[in-house]
Amino acid sequence: MLMKNLSSCVTLFTGLLLAALAQANDAGLPPGVRLALDGARIPADAVSIWTRAVDRPTPTLAINAATPMNPASVMKLVTAFAALERLGPAHTWSTRVASDGAPRGGVLEGNLYLVGGADPVLGYDRLWKMLRRLRALGVERVTGDIVLDGSTLRLPPHDPDAFDGRGLRPYNSGPHGLLLHYNTLLLGLHPGKTANEPVTLAAEPPLAGLVIDNRILTADAPCGTWYRDLQATLEPGRRLVLSGSLPAACGPRTWSAAPLPPAEFGSALVAALWSEVGGRLGGTVRDGRTPGGAEELFTDESDPLADVVRDMNKWSSNVIARQLLATLGRVSLREDATEDMVTAGARAATATLAAAGIDTSGLVIENGSGLSRIERIRAESLGALLLAAWQRPWMPEFIAALPVAGLDGTARRRLGDSPARGQAHIKTGTLNGVRAMAGYLLDHKGQRHAVVMMVNHPEAAASAAAQDALLEWLWSGGE
Repeated sequence: MLMKNLSSCVTLFTGLLLAALAQANDAGLPPGVRLALDGARIPADAVSIWTRAVDRPTPTLAINAATPMNPASVMKLVTAFAALERLGPAHTWSTRVASDGAPRGGVLEGNLYLVGGADPVLGYDRLWKMLRRLRALGVERVTGDIVLDGSTLRLPPHDPDAFDGRGLRPYNSGPHGLLLHYNTLLLGLHPGKTANEPVTLAAEPPLAGLVIDNRILTADAPCGTWYRDLQATLEPGRRLVLSGSLPAACGPRTWSAAPLPPAEFGSALVAALWSEVGGRLGGTVRDGRTPGGAEELFTDESDPLADVVRDMNKWSSNVIARQLLATLGRVSLREDATEDMVTAGARAATATLAAAGIDTSGLVIENGSGLSRIERIRAESLGALLLAAWQRPWMPEFIAALPVAGLDGTARRRLGDSPARGQAHIKTGTLNGVRAMAGYLLDHKGQRHAVVMMVNHPEAAASAAAQDALLEWLWSGGE
């Protein structure tokens, strides 16, 4: 009987303690944040918040800040910090062009090699210029093959369907040593004027061998979420079938797809562009390795890392984030290492944060993009990262890469008519059951604050108003 009563007392005490902690957490929330969370039916224990003025020694607000949570795309701040710290904002990637021999009389006897350097932003416009340069150097015909060498990255198997079953969506594309045009086909959609008219399609870049079967029709409906009814499927024979409808009220829109794995996408793109610039080919465009005796013709340099981080964070590019993490793995491994570079990159990013004095307890990095169900970080660790970045020489590049709330990037629709509009540089993140933000805010007195808020709850999608309320509370000086 004594043991039974003791057990009941322990259970009661534990329940009261948890209730008290929940009440304390709730009591610490700014009133506007608490009301918005209540309206969204999100309890305080599903929320993690950390804020601090950048020149003050202690946090202004810390609620569940030591609890690891899924940050969604806010994880890109970790990738950006580690890349800028390890590589520097001026770092560039080189793509080499080599051959089996010098061209003579317009003919290159043997193979032409495009040797990837893991460039995250090698778009088809730069690729076209590289091929035009080859033509200007006197190469009109290649008697052998054009070999695409992406071996610079040693990567684990990647299944684009694994995350959500939408393998043809560009956000699911994996990294590659010779990534071309983000592995993305841009689809310009132009609806007709009346219902059931065909939607006109303009696709770029050109992909040799890909057949696009456009079955999208114009709809007589409000614009709303215009892409909700659009579907893309890949059928045998590289046949990309586009179906669904686009409301006429939406006007022209740009959609996108990743119809092929990176190596196949690259082969199709190079084949199409080589033909466009007037080049001829005796063999095929294929994946392969560059032999040791190949003669380098020239190299092409990417934009600097500072610009690449901006491209990544303004529009939350998962494929760029994956490339950066793999690059971190590449530069951190010895030449004789056999570990894949994504795993090595995650370890290098964790070590970089730890070396900067950031507590990495609870940190889990899967791919560095935030498109993950297992990635985790604590709000106080993200806050420490923001404060460490504030002290770095590359601080301007780090902050300028973040969307400005109410003005651009993924935060362009935040804060609306709020007086805090335009005063916050924040990275946002959204998954099913996850909504997060982290960045910097300038309050009405000119004081800069670091701010983090993560929500992990089935109703997390409804927490945007609570996050905006936190930004407004900070902007007003916590009043």
